[in-house]
Amino acid sequence: MAQVIDKTIELDLTNVNGNAYAIMGSFSKQASREGWTQEEIDKVLDEAKTGDYDHLLQTIIAHTN
Repeated sequence: MAQVIDKTIELDLTNVNGNAYAIMGSFSKQASREGWTQEEIDKVLDEAKTGDYDHLLQTIIAHTN
């Protein structure tokens, strides 16, 4: 999965509940803390939701360090 935008955040997904909503929530909170605009966050989340659970994970992982 290619990045939707050319930015990443510091997020360790190993401590996040495997629920898709928990993953997206953790991503959104951390991206906001790191100064991302709501538009940037929405672009990543919108792409993540276009496929199945694996697509969601791969999209979020592509935007984390």
